[in-house]
Amino acid sequence: MITQEQFDTEVKMIISNAIREDVGDGDHSSLACIPENAKGRAKILVKDKGIIGGVNFAKKVFAYVDKNLKLDVKIEDGTEVTYGDVVMYIEGPSQSILKAERTVLNAMQRMSAIATKTRMFVNLLKGTKTKILDTRKTTPGIRVLEKWAVVIGGGENHRFALYDMIMLKDNHIDFAGGITKAIEMTKSYLKETDKDLKIMVEARNLIEVEEILKSDGIYRILLDNFDYEDTRKAVKLIDGKCLIESSGNINEVTIRHYAECGVNYISCGALTHSVHNMDLSLKAVN
Repeated sequence: MITQEQFDTEVKMIISNAIREDVGDGDHSSLACIPENAKGRAKILVKDKGIIGGVNFAKKVFAYVDKNLKLDVKIEDGTEVTYGDVVMYIEGPSQSILKAERTVLNAMQRMSAIATKTRMFVNLLKGTKTKILDTRKTTPGIRVLEKWAVVIGGGENHRFALYDMIMLKDNHIDFAGGITKAIEMTKSYLKETDKDLKIMVEARNLIEVEEILKSDGIYRILLDNFDYEDTRKAVKLIDGKCLIESSGNINEVTIRHYAECGVNYISCGALTHSVHNMDLSLKAVN
């Protein structure tokens, strides 16, 4: 994954771009009817149930919009919530509260949905040694928030992007002319460029697993769309020589069965690409 410095930079860019996109040259609805010096108080209200996410992101948004805003956080990231819970109170300039409202809610609703789905999968894996991973199947521009939400839900992050891990998938292998050739070319590239990146290789069948194992220095093998029987056979073949990840149409019904085959990780794009946003709202408090 990316460094903390890179993470912080990504978050700052998301906030500045979101406020630019939403506010433009001014929140004219608020400017028109709320005095500049007016003070107010509001709360973020839960109208759903699940795992809350995005609380710490909301803190950053409010601070970016107006450092005079004061927050009283009642529920932290990763906490189970239900209808009627108040996540936080915000107090300060009314115009500033409203300027930040939509960016905060949009992010928290999506992050909470991802955290909730991730926690469900984490709970399904209890008692096994298998960890749940996210993927790059994220919303363009807010990947860092969605991967942050996976961690809030108890999952782990896969590579962040194309630049922080080598992942030789089917198309790389086919374009390169085969598994062994792709691996050899990759090792040469890493040596020539003096890059220290882990190498992960996708296998489409047991024959490809056997071929991958002939090369040294492979960090992880991805078993793509294997059934249970072939997954168990692959785990036996690999025999601890590298880490094993299962992927491909794995859902809440099948995930436990794949974990029990002995894989180290299960990656699931649905954590980020197929979620229903949690219903949250910001309401003025008298």
